[in-house]
Amino acid sequence: MAERAGYTVTMFLIDVSASMGETRDVELPDAPNGDKRTIEMTNLEWSLQYVKLKIQEMIYNGRKTDQCGVILFGSEETENMIHDRDGGYDHVKEFIPICHPNAGTLAKLSTLKASTQTGDPVDAIIVGIETQDTYLAKKKTWTRKMVVLTDAQNPIETEDWEATAKKMSDLGIMLIVVGIDFDDENIEFEQEDKPHMKRINEQFFHEFASKLESAVVGNCEYVLDEVSRPDAKQVKSALMGHELRMGDPVNHPDEGIVLQVKASKCTALARPKSWKKFAKVQKKDKDGDATTLTQVDDNGVEKVLFSELNRRTEYYLDKDDDEEDAPKPAPADKDDDMDVDVDTQKDVDPDKINRLDKEDLIRGFKYGASFVPCPDGSFARLPTKKGIDICGFFPAKNFKREQAIGEVQYIWADPNSPANQVALSSIVKALCNRKRMAIARWVSKDGMDPKMGVLHPIEFDNVDCLLWVQMPFADDVRKYSFASLDNLISKNGEKITKHPYIPTNAQQDAMDNFVEAMDLMEAGEKDDDGNRLSWFDTRLSYNPAIHRTKQAQFHGAVVQDLNTHPLPPPHWELLKYFNPPRRTLKRAHSAIEDCKQSFNVKQVPKRVTRARKDGHVHTNDDDEMLLLDQLPKPTIKSSQPARSQTAFSQRTSLSPTSNKKQPAKKLDDDSETESEGEAEAMLLDETPAVATTKRAPPSDVDMLMTPARSVSPTPPEQEVDPGRVPGRIVGLTNPLVDFRRNLDAGDIVTKAVEDMGWAITEIINRPFSRRRTKEMIECLKAMRYTSKNEDEVDAWNNFLEDLRHTCVEEEPGNKDFWSQVQKVGREISLISHDETKLKAGKPQGVPESRAVDFIQS
Repeated sequence: MAERAGYTVTMFLIDVSASMGETRDVELPDAPNGDKRTIEMTNLEWSLQYVKLKIQEMIYNGRKTDQCGVILFGSEETENMIHDRDGGYDHVKEFIPICHPNAGTLAKLSTLKASTQTGDPVDAIIVGIETQDTYLAKKKTWTRKMVVLTDAQNPIETEDWEATAKKMSDLGIMLIVVGIDFDDENIEFEQEDKPHMKRINEQFFHEFASKLESAVVGNCEYVLDEVSRPDAKQVKSALMGHELRMGDPVNHPDEGIVLQVKASKCTALARPKSWKKFAKVQKKDKDGDATTLTQVDDNGVEKVLFSELNRRTEYYLDKDDDEEDAPKPAPADKDDDMDVDVDTQKDVDPDKINRLDKEDLIRGFKYGASFVPCPDGSFARLPTKKGIDICGFFPAKNFKREQAIGEVQYIWADPNSPANQVALSSIVKALCNRKRMAIARWVSKDGMDPKMGVLHPIEFDNVDCLLWVQMPFADDVRKYSFASLDNLISKNGEKITKHPYIPTNAQQDAMDNFVEAMDLMEAGEKDDDGNRLSWFDTRLSYNPAIHRTKQAQFHGAVVQDLNTHPLPPPHWELLKYFNPPRRTLKRAHSAIEDCKQSFNVKQVPKRVTRARKDGHVHTNDDDEMLLLDQLPKPTIKSSQPARSQTAFSQRTSLSPTSNKKQPAKKLDDDSETESEGEAEAMLLDETPAVATTKRAPPSDVDMLMTPARSVSPTPPEQEVDPGRVPGRIVGLTNPLVDFRRNLDAGDIVTKAVEDMGWAITEIINRPFSRRRTKEMIECLKAMRYTSKNEDEVDAWNNFLEDLRHTCVEEEPGNKDFWSQVQKVGREISLISHDETKLKAGKPQGVPESRAVDFIQS
């Protein structure tokens, strides 16, 4: 049953008696070499993990109405409201008052140590009841929970415990008793040589729990495993008021219908919690040297201080005459205590850059492959009115479930209006009887953009309602046609019945048998009647990205050192659907072999994917971009190599946006399809440009923008990404530097020449490669010199011929770059016989006339 999200007070009653200081060996995940590992810790430290994990859940959810308090029993001190008022209840202390927990709550729990006293859990329960009831005196609807954590090895005063149990039942308190080494049938555990006192106390807790309406007694090891189990909680959603309208009640009130309804969430999208970036806090002295700040904790341990990095973006326009006039913000990480100012940085020519204020920019939106400027920041909105308008009805069988997008909402009749309930129920029953669904227009607030969706009728046992789900507009749906797989027509118009693309009867039968053998509908466990159930259940399938990330975050906050307390493996529930059932695999083995023989299946060796040469640049997948307002065109000239505009920021995403280019595809109507998405970009004088994205390690396949150097000096701890992809020793950021460094390092000339050729080809085939033309010419000269003197003549000649073919004959090519190569002339052309020495009695290279004609053609 769904419970109200938040609005809960949980009292944690923790036993800190002397017996909780006993130590135990706790198993850890196996070492990388497979060795078993254990660690010694006290019963209190071990059991406190449960409390910390439950408190972290409250912090993780972020609901201020999810609160808790901590009471200790068996403590050295006595500090509780009943003792202060009436006396008694010794060695019970209110350790943390009721409040919403935070990181300080976890830190305070970590300081707990076993005392030298003993405590009575019943005294702690009574104090917890009184403390909780006093706090919730005016919050009658809040949920009350109580967790008792104990090893049950100390005497318990059991007189009049029935009155305590009755009081808890009257207040609706849910009780959980977490016992250390309690007997538990769930894990088939029974403690050997259990002390007589503990056996009696354990029986008492079971009897106490039986008198309550909601109570459970469990083993600590079991609950620690259960708390890491993936869990999709069902919570009650708040009811939001709306109008359900049919017809036109404004202009034709006699023909229109208006119902007061309430909307609540049926499903909600869950995402992993976002990560934040932190950096060491540093302070600069008079000499400009940075010193990392530290702090000594309560235990006398010196720790480095960290602070969260915030985001700041600045825009710059390169004034180099060789560059296109388009500012491109490129974020870079900076610490909080670094006040970055490009104009005051060393080694930066202020005449080379021009800072732009955000007020000089106008917002624009992507439309196809171009951008539409919007000076006011947004286009005029439709004069919409809040509510749900039914536009029409259609047969339910025509509903395309794959087009449903977004979350599902319940549409209920107003609980306080019987007339509205009857009217909505009539609509629901009519839709059910006729097997129809409604097309509806949803406006969440006045003036908001409308959404189109469908209303599906639902008849529950005691109430009728509608389910709303958003559907795409017609312009958002793209239809693609594909040729038939089994109906081939020859050029003469004759139907082909035998072809490698048409399966034979034997192949068809083999595949049918394989599909039937892999059926999962009867591959699960057996029910009470012995019938096998389906193997996959969507309700038990969890998203590893959410739950494993959550487990890692929780574990890192609970333990003091990840080296001594490594992250435990994922819960088995998270992995249960990673592999198909063995029973099904065994059953399908023969069918798989038949398919291999029928289709002549052979293993294909992996091929190395070549870099794709794209025709033009598309925008990224965002909703909007920035356009540069009409600024004067820069006139300052410079002979220095062009550099990219840089934007500084104090935090960058750990998952950069992909900028993979997609070539245009022709449809039947000769229309070009573009890759969907929008991006932040900058335009000058209405000239389209591409927005730079957050730097990510480049891949060998899809490299969008030409890497360029930052205009600001880079601190040693934040060096520029060299742009080297796996398997390459020459990067795209400074290829000439990488090339020379590798030649100096040793005998890797062949690899260096090969990768230099790859880097040059990659860079000149990118947008705005004109900025690095001079740099690429220098790279060609260095590569030719090395090839001539290191017996790599054939490698150079083959590369240069491929380069000319790429620049001149392929699309999109780069004829401008090849014209610059031709201007250099013979010194950068093919290597001829006259320039090389004889090798094995044969001349290397090409004839001199061929080298001259090649560079001139």
